[in-house]
Amino acid sequence: MKVTLQEIRERTYKPVDAWWTVLLVDPLAARLVRLVAPYRWITPNVLTLVASIFGFGAAACFASGERGALVAGGVLFHISFVVDCMDGKIARLNGTGTMFGQWLDFVLDRVRVFFIALALFGGQFGRTGNTAYLWLMAMAIFLDLFRYLNGAQMAKVRRAMKDQLNAYRLPSAGEPDADDETADELTGPAPAGGGSLKSRIGETLRRNRIRTHLFSGIEYEMTVFIIAPITGLIFPVTIAAGAGLLAFELFLIYKLFRTCRQFPGRLAAARAAYDEHAAERVTSSV
Repeated sequence: MKVTLQEIRERTYKPVDAWWTVLLVDPLAARLVRLVAPYRWITPNVLTLVASIFGFGAAACFASGERGALVAGGVLFHISFVVDCMDGKIARLNGTGTMFGQWLDFVLDRVRVFFIALALFGGQFGRTGNTAYLWLMAMAIFLDLFRYLNGAQMAKVRRAMKDQLNAYRLPSAGEPDADDETADELTGPAPAGGGSLKSRIGETLRRNRIRTHLFSGIEYEMTVFIIAPITGLIFPVTIAAGAGLLAFELFLIYKLFRTCRQFPGRLAAARAAYDEHAAERVTSSV
């Protein structure tokens, strides 16, 4: 049974997402999902494997180091990312997602990026003999892994704080969750009307589904493996992408540090309010 593009948008689009995904991936991915959704044999895992094939095709192009092959590799990497986004949409649309599929998607993403980095920078080293490309390769792989490991660990810390606060949360409490302040997307509730220029910009981005964390793992990979090879400016573009990623990650770490420092006080206040509420209930029942 065919589904409409509007149904796909409503059922598969995330409320906020990376600007690269919103502007350059979702419009194409939604139309491809509409074509393949009726074929139930095209499962999320199948699409994950297809995305990996395109990714390794990009790596093969990058390994040659030639100008035309670099452009072809950048295009193939973008196609790989589009297909990789389709697997989650198909899972949400058809209800065919599995826990194993989530694992497979994450692991193959990391493997794909690792070999593409080896091919891109190794190809440039083979062509030029410049060992600086090997250092650049090490930096690119490290930053990509750091981003995902750091994101997972920060999410773990936020969940732990949230769970502890929830243990003392009153039924009518309206305090935001502990992870709201340090969420990866930084998309807390926008102020109602007016506000600073920063607030208005954030509200506009969120209204268009674009997260205010403008340079994260997705943007980093797209910059290094699409923009850099297509423009031929591999060294300066990769350095700039690394600086942008580090700047945003350090900002998130700073936000997490502030929240962790405030957490003991918030937990103590929540515990005191909970104990007071429990005492009032006991008194009223006597």
